[in-house]
Amino acid sequence: MARLSYVAGMTAPSSPSGGSVDAVRRITTNPAQCGGRPCVRGMRIRVTDVLDLLAEGLSPSEILEELPDLDAEDVRACVQFARRRVDHAVLAG
Repeated sequence: MARLSYVAGMTAPSSPSGGSVDAVRRITTNPAQCGGRPCVRGMRIRVTDVLDLLAEGLSPSEILEELPDLDAEDVRACVQFARRRVDHAVLAG
């Protein structure tokens, strides 16, 4: 049986609504699921699926209609995960 793990380096940031998006608990990886890509809460809904829908112009509420297993905190966790993945220093040589 494959081991489910939480994505390293994620913390529980504050959401704009004042609550906490527990990205550590919401974004998971499993080598036996979706090629080990980050998914939402162990489901076969990849972070990239949510980001692709946002990039296509869907609102978070429209995404929740398309993917009814998600909730608003899941969508925020995906965006925060992506932001943290690309927010790193680039050293020019």
